[in-house]
Amino acid sequence: MSKRRMFLRMITASLLRRRSRMLIALLSIGIGATILAGLVTVYVDVPRQMAAQFRSYGANMLLVPSGSALTREEADAAMALIPDEERVGAAPYRYVYLNMVRRQQSFAAAGTDFEQVKRTSPYFKVTGRYPEGPREVLVGKGVADTVGARLNGVMELTWFPPSEPQEDREEDFDILPGMTLTGRAQGYGSREGFNDNPVYVTFTIGEDGMIASLSVDTSSETAGVGTRCSEEDFTALFIGKDPKDLVLGRDVDAVSGATVTSEAVVRAIMDAKPVTEESAVLVPRTINYTVVGILETGGEEEGYIYMSLADMGAITGESDRLDLVELSVSATQDNLERYAEEITSSGHATARLVKRVTKSETAVLGKLQALVFLVTLVVLVLTMVSVSTTMMAVVTERRREIGLRKALGASDGAIRGEFLGEGLFLGALGGLLGAALGFVFAQVVSVNVFGSDIRFNFWLLPITVIVSMAVAALSCLLPVRRAVAVDPALVLKGE
Repeated sequence: MSKRRMFLRMITASLLRRRSRMLIALLSIGIGATILAGLVTVYVDVPRQMAAQFRSYGANMLLVPSGSALTREEADAAMALIPDEERVGAAPYRYVYLNMVRRQQSFAAAGTDFEQVKRTSPYFKVTGRYPEGPREVLVGKGVADTVGARLNGVMELTWFPPSEPQEDREEDFDILPGMTLTGRAQGYGSREGFNDNPVYVTFTIGEDGMIASLSVDTSSETAGVGTRCSEEDFTALFIGKDPKDLVLGRDVDAVSGATVTSEAVVRAIMDAKPVTEESAVLVPRTINYTVVGILETGGEEEGYIYMSLADMGAITGESDRLDLVELSVSATQDNLERYAEEITSSGHATARLVKRVTKSETAVLGKLQALVFLVTLVVLVLTMVSVSTTMMAVVTERRREIGLRKALGASDGAIRGEFLGEGLFLGALGGLLGAALGFVFAQVVSVNVFGSDIRFNFWLLPITVIVSMAVAALSCLLPVRRAVAVDPALVLKGE
């Protein structure tokens, strides 16, 4: 029989003879290994789990224009700098103010991609459903309560273009036959502070250089009064008149009770400019939308009307412009800061981190990992104490055997080797058992705390076995020292 086989037989025989004590030591190591494997699995996987949990609180990065506007192409180029596997969602937004002119109320509207919104803002609570088809809107609860919007109801929304581009157009031009011109001027509503929307006019020039046709948009004016200036009885008075030489009261009479609005129509005609590709989008549009969902968040989102980017482009005439992109990125704060710097330096967009989310995530993650590490350390120390105590009892029980072996010529090295061998054997067996039970333990913790399955790390099996063997070996140092110190003469005399 070889020395190795003889050594293994001695160890197993010794363990079997003291099954009760060795079972206690094995259980101690197994429990320690289970806690070690379980908590280390949680420790390693907790960043992913925590990132998933924090993503439910909203975006942690924003892309805003580096210049005056952000195009989809620029947004896509900026997002390409973030790895696909770390990008949870990217919701683009285009914001404008839309009007319910009959109520003389304005609301903020946002065009977005609802599939991405579901990823970046999972906390949105929608009664009904998200918009899926054209001309469907999701209305914030605050807006719905204000206007009495209900599911499947219709909202008539009007977009009035900003007035600044009108002033920037070329002043010197000739009025030619067939030309189409458009203009705007402050009416009663905008002058008195009821709204910010002016009166709009669009007209064409006939062969004689005079007004051939005229349409007036007074939807922002007082219903039944100023709005009468858009009726044919009034607009017909301008046909055949010189658009550069109009005087209210001389060339046309004001609408009774709507003198301010009538004056605004005349000023808009006289200040009108030729319609170009750039100015063609600056025409008011009114579209009816179906309310398919009511949004509740408890925050400022309840004051918005949400529609698809396609619908936003249809009402504003601008399909490529974005004001903001909300990004949900599953990455550490260091990586987030690096991505933000790379995006900003690329010039495609300016990246900003949502500090309240990223800082909270980092702080909670750091504290949780510290707690897991501390608990693991305490459990390993308790395991070491338990195994050491058990092995000390074994040494005391085997004093006569050790003394007899030493009297027969056994060396101190042989005594050390046998006790350390028993400890390492228990450590290996307990480590294997603990690695399997540790994954089950980690899975239970993950499902109950984070609500998702945990990933099994195969490299954790050898690490758990090695650490368990190391703990068992350290636990045996003091008992082995006492075993080697046994004096055979005293033991054989019965002392």
